[in-house]
Order: sequence, then C-alpha cells, then structure tokens
Amino acid sequence: MNDVAVAAEAVVPLEGMVRIPGGVFRMGSDSHYPEEAPVHRVQVDDFWIDATPVTNAQFRRFVEATGHRTWCEVPPDPAQYPGALPEMLHAASVVFVPPSAMVSLHDHYQWWQFVRGADWRHPQGPGSSIDGKDDHPVVHVAWSDIEAYARWAGKDIPTEAEWEYAARGGLDGAEYAWGDELAPGGRHLANTWQGDFPWQNLAEDGHVGTSPVDAYPVNGYGLHDMIGNVWEWTADWYRPRHPADAAKACCIPENPRGGREQDSFDPAQPRVQIPRKVMKGGSHLCAPNYCRRYRPAARMAQPVDTSTSHLGFRCVLRG
Repeated sequence: MNDVAVAAEAVVPLEGMVRIPGGVFRMGSDSHYPEEAPVHRVQVDDFWIDATPVTNAQFRRFVEATGHRTWCEVPPDPAQYPGALPEMLHAASVVFVPPSAMVSLHDHYQWWQFVRGADWRHPQGPGSSIDGKDDHPVVHVAWSDIEAYARWAGKDIPTEAEWEYAARGGLDGAEYAWGDELAPGGRHLANTWQGDFPWQNLAEDGHVGTSPVDAYPVNGYGLHDMIGNVWEWTADWYRPRHPADAAKACCIPENPRGGREQDSFDPAQPRVQIPRKVMKGGSHLCAPNYCRRYRPAARMAQPVDTSTSHLGFRCVLRG
C-alpha cells in the first residue's frame, strides 16, 4: 500500500471524530448492579465516534441553523399525560439541587427538582446561563433533540454495545475505562463526585457540576469523557438485563440485541407508558456512597420524554 493510500485511510470523515476498530469484547458486568449482567460476548464492526460529548457550542450551531426547540422548551400536551398535575404541564426540565444537609438516599426527590425554565441555555433554571461554558457538554436534551441533532450532523446515535466498546478503550474486562483502580495514585481521571452524595461535594477533582469536555485524559482510543461528566444517550431500548447470548451489535440503532420498545416501559408507571432508552457512562453526580456507575459496563434507563442537568450525548458514523 502506498503512502497516499495510507493517508487516505487515516482521514477523519468529520472533524472531532475517532475511528474505532471493530472486534469482539465482553460486555456487561457480573460484579455490580443486576441490570449490568450477565457478561456476554458481543461483536462490533468498525465505526467512528465523536471524541467528546456534543458541546454547548456545537449544539448552538445546530439550533441556529435549524431553529430547533428542545423538548423541555415546549409545554407538554396534557392528552399525552393523563392524570398529570397541572404544575407539571409546563416547559421545564429536571435539575440537580443539592440539599444543605444529609438526607435519605432512598428519596431522590431530595435532590432532583422539576424546574420551569430550565433548558440547555439555562441549565439550573431562569437566571442561570452557559456563558463561558461553550466547551462543556450540552445538557437538558431529550431523545427527540439528540435524534434531530444527529440527522442534521449526518450522524447516528451509538448503540449500547458500540458505546461500551468505545468506552473500554481496548481494555476488555477492566473495571474502569483506564484500568482497575478508580483513582490511581490519587489522581482523578473522570469528573465524578467526591464526598458524601448528595450534600457534600469536596470537588477534589477541581470541578463542581459539568466540566470542559477535554478536562480529563483520553482513554485508549483517544476519547474524552466516556466516564463521568454527563451520562450519555444510546440508541438501545432499555431492558432490565442483558441477554445471555448477544447477536452481532454493529449497526442497528433500534435495538441490536432483539429487545422491543414495549419491554422498555417503566413498570412503576402503568398508566403512562413512556419508553426508555439506555444511558451510559455515569456523571459528575456518581459517588462511591450512592451511584457507582462510573464504569463502562454501567447502564441506566432514561425515559425518552425526559431531560436532565446531567445527561448529554455523542454521535457515531458507521461504514
């Protein structure tokens, strides 16, 4: 192969993306939360992925080009939410508000609030802004928002398998994206919570809330923030466990392992069945005393109609 051909292969299709070589890896974990089990082998084809989560600056360019209004900027249709309290039928989003003292970890309403006027431009609600945070990940984006962005950018949303494979950075089976120790030598390698969640944030890593997307070292594939900072949407419908044997999970955004949309409904809300996608990676709110999900295998369900102050996304290209 001549030098010209080699150079052509190395060209990034779009600025800020990294090519991930395909392969087979062990997905999931049998050592932590039950939804991460069982460990199973999955094959992933080559793909390209954004080196960082989508930033406020990138999302602003999308909004300016398309006039897009995010889900949380539009009041919900009462017909879609039978029995909803009137105060919930406003343009709003879910915001982390730390309590002033220790509270029960069994009641997340002690630190999550539904805030009118909270959106990607005003992440803590009216009066807050993203001034000076162009390089922070965009938050308060629901599923329809990230789908719209991906279409505009000519990209897709990663499957759960693609996301986890990329997050591992070639370290198949390692506990974290960088090895088996959370803070090797006392060095924090991701934006997570230090102290007693949700009231005491020691900020030993230098950040309270989101951080610039390149503030921490890259993983083995050259990717920033695959762990911590913000959770990230994936294309998979949520199921409470992995299948024992996975099909090839290369490029089928809807659900590469056979799950159905109706499987993803929250059983605690039988009257309002909102399907849920898988989110990955943990966030700046993950802490040893509460949410040990700052690992590639970790996963949680996210309703498609909900946005929060600690959830963002990144995109992929396949082929």
